[in-house]
Amino acid sequence: MAARILHVVTNVAHYDDPAHPTGLWLSELAHAWEVFEQHGFEQAPVSPNGGPVPLEPRSLKFPNYDRVARAWHGDPARMALLESTLRPDQIDASEFDAIYFTGGHATMYDFPDSDGLQRITRELWEQGGVVSSVCHGYCGLLNVRLSDGNLLVEGKHLTGFAWREEVLAGVDELVPFNAEEEMKERGALYEKARLPFVSYAVTDGRLVTGQNPGSAKETAQKVAALL
Repeated sequence: MAARILHVVTNVAHYDDPAHPTGLWLSELAHAWEVFEQHGFEQAPVSPNGGPVPLEPRSLKFPNYDRVARAWHGDPARMALLESTLRPDQIDASEFDAIYFTGGHATMYDFPDSDGLQRITRELWEQGGVVSSVCHGYCGLLNVRLSDGNLLVEGKHLTGFAWREEVLAGVDELVPFNAEEEMKERGALYEKARLPFVSYAVTDGRLVTGQNPGSAKETAQKVAALL
């Protein structure tokens, strides 16, 4: 049986200010999908509300719009997957071996408090599956509590988009919170690379996290190695 991966994507299209669009950071999905596809894994996308997934405009520009992202964007069948994503209540966690939270600033709005995503993540973790995220995808792990009441991230080594990277990206005044600090407040052992925007991924047992868009491939490779 091929391993099955559940990709989590966002439904949100803009920051609090509608004049500033956001959405899924396409390369973070595309690069991981390619890695998992090369391993013969089965894959499916889910979003907090199901249905269509907007794309972050900045992810469709150089240097983020690379060969892999362009190939996805230019494939009608792949793009159709982002028009009809599943809802969490349609997902049986026992049918998956890993969950992978993609990023984009949009995830800061609909990932943290999604009861459905938390349920899937908790069940998958407790059945021995791999939980992973890249960039802002780690916002989906902020509030996941296990059956014993403890936060999944407490005491775990992990990474995700750094506050310094928010500042350098010029969105520090747009984002709804400081994800790096929120993770630390929950007892996570947050790590980051010495330089911003370079690939950096952390494995702590069955938890695999990547820091930024450039970390998607490395993160997926680490997930594949565990599977």
